[in-house]
Amino acid sequence: MNIRKTAHLIAMKAKTQKYINIKLVLLGFFLLFMVFFIIRSNASANTTTQNQQIQPIRAIQQENHVTSQAPSCTKLPPSLASTIMHYATSNITPQQTLKEISVTARVLERKSPCNFLVFGLGHDSLMWTALNHGGRTVFLEEDSSWIATIREMHPSLESYHVVYNTKLTDADSLLELGQLPGCKDVAGDIRFSSCQLALKGLPSVFYEVQWDLIMVDAPTGWIPEAPGRMGAIYTAGMVARQRPEGETEVFVHDVNREVEDKFSRTFLCEGYMKEQENRIRHFTIPSHRGGEVPFCP
Repeated sequence: MNIRKTAHLIAMKAKTQKYINIKLVLLGFFLLFMVFFIIRSNASANTTTQNQQIQPIRAIQQENHVTSQAPSCTKLPPSLASTIMHYATSNITPQQTLKEISVTARVLERKSPCNFLVFGLGHDSLMWTALNHGGRTVFLEEDSSWIATIREMHPSLESYHVVYNTKLTDADSLLELGQLPGCKDVAGDIRFSSCQLALKGLPSVFYEVQWDLIMVDAPTGWIPEAPGRMGAIYTAGMVARQRPEGETEVFVHDVNREVEDKFSRTFLCEGYMKEQENRIRHFTIPSHRGGEVPFCP
């Protein structure tokens, strides 16, 4: 009897233990399911929130993209408008050919807006100012009556009167004098140079501005009593060497003539010459202030 009762109790206990184990397993699965459900719900909520945040951002980006593609209504600058109207209604063409103009225009495309000095005031002056839009373009002219005429037609141009004290007939002797040591000294101010080729009486603006481009297309150089361009070429080369740092682009027109040819090769140096197109030469002259640099490379 006791044995049977004991066996029965053991069986009941085992059955109860089995029931408890199954219950624990089911409870464990339930808990795991709940954890998975909670995690998934949170993930879905976060995704929904992110999508809600991204959609306005995309909308803003699309709006900005459309706005950035919209054409602007910026007005044409007055100087450019004046230039277009002038050349559209004029029968007078610039002194340089299209290929010659393109030599300087390509450099201006890279460097403008910049400081651009031109020896000479002519029918191409409006064009040079327009090609250097936003920069400063200055013209030095020997003929005061011509300056008055141009100022009346185009008051926006910045021009100054210059008096030269040389003659074309002095060219050979000046070329020899230019070989003296005093004419190759780049350390001092050119206004106090001992070299007879140096232009020391130009308007103050010439000495106060650091020029990025200089074009020598004046003074007159085709008749014996004319000033010739000896001093202009020499002085352009010297101020280029005397700049604190960087390079100066120098252009000389009418190099088919003897003076322009000899003086540009001698004082602007063949080693600095970058290009020649018909009657114009382009030189790139570096600063000589950084140490011992030969006058010509």
